Amino acid sequence: MNSPMIYELRRPAQTEPGKTYPALFLMHGIGSNEQNMLSMVNGLEDRFYIFSIRGHLPQPPGYAFFTIQGYGKPHRDVFDEGIHKLTSFIDYACGEYPLDESQLFLLGFSQGAILSMTLGLTLGSRIKGIIALSGYIPAFVKEEYVIQPVDKLSLFISHGEMDQVLPFDWGLTNNEYFSGLGADVTFKTYKEGHTVSLDNHRDFMNWLMEKVEK
Repeated sequence: MNSPMIYELRRPAQTEPGKTYPALFLMHGIGSNEQNMLSMVNGLEDRFYIFSIRGHLPQPPGYAFFTIQGYGKPHRDVFDEGIHKLTSFIDYACGEYPLDESQLFLLGFSQGAILSMTLGLTLGSRIKGIIALSGYIPAFVKEEYVIQPVDKLSLFISHGEMDQVLPFDWGLTNNEYFSGLGADVTFKTYKEGHTVSLDNHRDFMNWLMEKVEK
């Protein structure tokens, strides 16, 4: 089966026949690429199959997963296509590699965080955990998508208090929304802009290692 998206793979140097492994799917921000997020997860390839996915739309100097028609408003058709492609990619990875499908994790920054949280809502219990760094959930997702139960889903949501790209209030809303649906949410804020600080990085790495089964 051919992959529906271009990706970079990191995996354990030695794998045991018949054993399955947790998976971590990385989704970058607008104008970036599949190399951008890998430095954030250095060392995790000893435990995880790591799939860093390239957005399918050219967005110089890199790529994007969807386009935007206005502030906080993705183009619906393009966004829908991105979610479909990412869902197909997760299906592809589960069929192609020895993954423990009870331990699928998503990690996204900005546009990648928007997609990660949306996939959590559409895939529900298929996903174990999500790290969503500086994102939001589009209104049409909440209002028109088929939302799956998320009471088994764990999320690490973070947002910079001085975010000049996506307002801090949107991070608060993410926390309230998922908490209201019964998800297990860890919500962290940092005195930063639209970036991932060293403290934020340390906190989400610790959270991930607590959530993955030994």
